Amino acid sequence: MAKLKVAGTWGGVIEVELGNWTLLMLREEVAKRSGLDPDSIKLICAGKILKDDGDATQTLAQLGIKENSKILSSRGAAPEEGKSLMAEEERSRRLSRIKAAATALSKRHADGSLPIEDYNIELEDQGGHTVKFGTETDQRAAMMGLMLHTKGKSLIGMEMYSDAVEVLAMAEESFLLCDPKILEFVDNIPIMEIDIVWCYFLLRDVKCLSDAGVRLEKARKGLERAHGKDLSRVRLLQAGQCPELALYVRLELLEGVVAYHTGQHDKALNTLKSAHAKLLQLQVPDETLSLVMGMGFQEKDAKRALRLNNQDIASSVDFLIEERAKRAQKRKDDLKRQKEILEQKTFGVTPMNKAVDMQMLDRLVSIGYARDLAAESLRRNENDFQEALDALTNPKVNSSIQVYIETRKRKRQEQRAGTTVEELVSMGFGRGQATSALEAGGSREDIIQRLLSSSAANPGMAPLTDNGGAESSTNNVARESISNEMDGEAEQEHSEMKDEAMDEIANEGSTSGEPNGGEDRDSEIEEEIADEIAQVDALSAYDISLDREIEAINEYLDMLDASQDSP
Repeated sequence: MAKLKVAGTWGGVIEVELGNWTLLMLREEVAKRSGLDPDSIKLICAGKILKDDGDATQTLAQLGIKENSKILSSRGAAPEEGKSLMAEEERSRRLSRIKAAATALSKRHADGSLPIEDYNIELEDQGGHTVKFGTETDQRAAMMGLMLHTKGKSLIGMEMYSDAVEVLAMAEESFLLCDPKILEFVDNIPIMEIDIVWCYFLLRDVKCLSDAGVRLEKARKGLERAHGKDLSRVRLLQAGQCPELALYVRLELLEGVVAYHTGQHDKALNTLKSAHAKLLQLQVPDETLSLVMGMGFQEKDAKRALRLNNQDIASSVDFLIEERAKRAQKRKDDLKRQKEILEQKTFGVTPMNKAVDMQMLDRLVSIGYARDLAAESLRRNENDFQEALDALTNPKVNSSIQVYIETRKRKRQEQRAGTTVEELVSMGFGRGQATSALEAGGSREDIIQRLLSSSAANPGMAPLTDNGGAESSTNNVARESISNEMDGEAEQEHSEMKDEAMDEIANEGSTSGEPNGGEDRDSEIEEEIADEIAQVDALSAYDISLDREIEAINEYLDMLDASQDSP
């Protein structure tokens, strides 16, 4: 028998038969004495990790191990454990990315900065009206909380309940940064509390019972503040409709579950019966549903409308028609806002890195100032209407702004064409010719060919291209009404505006400000969050299928019946 000195996960001397023992036998012995899984043990001798190279029959002697060799035992992750650790690390990274993306989006879209994207995220109430929450900090915190809440609900829909709890906890942290008085009469936070407890329930995590009870109590009080006692405020504001009823089914189910598991069986029974009664109110008869669907509405929309309108078909159809009109109007508004953002990007940003205020701009234009002139004045004066107006009424300042605009316009034209007026003049063309040719657009070759053709047709003369006082594409866009469907001309105009916006961002950074140019972005997660936000509406929070709730209510009522029958 030979003796091996082992150190590391276990220290001591092991007696082995070098000619008979294999590496696997030695690893199992060390693991046994270490109290670890053999697959997690690594053995090192003479600075090398011991491996059998696929031949498990090799003896320790064949591996070069001798009497009194020193063996270092270290713990590595077992294969399954390693996979689990990698999965957990990936999950942690993704959750961090979600939080960072929501933080970045809320920062860009809450403080009036020029969006990098061609969309804008705004807070709205149930009527679709834009909401401003207190200070910029409140606005940003509320926006971030709502983004993360939406993401959490999306994860619940994908049955990723543990991840959903983490993201909803992030949302809760964000909401805590808001002034409590601002959020006192909205139901977003109570709904978030219910969503967290719903995840606990779906995870069957009994360890969270005490936390669940506290959260449900907070949710109940918050909903009472927002909706009124017995939903009185909701019914008054919504003309008898009660979209929140499904939410109360889930709340009372969860309250009943917590009461059951804490031994309060009477309370559990009463709460679950109340949830069951509300559930019956929300059951939509198949015949009624088929009738509404037969009028051309989708099943999900028809079911939602019937639930909201107490199964009344006429009211439900009116509701669906109104919702369809709202969606159509929203598409128009979104398209209009998208074009506004593209136009804002052509104007650049203020010294404080804010976008030009479009409402202020429209006011100046209504007075009679050219749109690009008014926009530049607002940009320079940090969107202060009076200071911008004073600048425009000052002939000297007005003139300097016009010179700047023309210079910027020419730079853009030169950038697109790949040539400059000076280069064309150096070729022998007149400055007026060169300027007119550049304004007409086209590539460098097109411009030169146009100049040559014009010179050949009018020898000895500098041809003048009559621009007819045409406005810039930006002004044309501003004056054109926005329709629901772009025709070919509008699409081209939209494309040109995008080009101008990109030129502004790329080339005007030092003069007009560079909108968020140096910011690192996680575009994948940001777009994911934005898409999820775009898919929800004012009633989505109450649009609960209730299939799981039906099963759970019946399950716990049966359990309560069984407990009462038992001696």
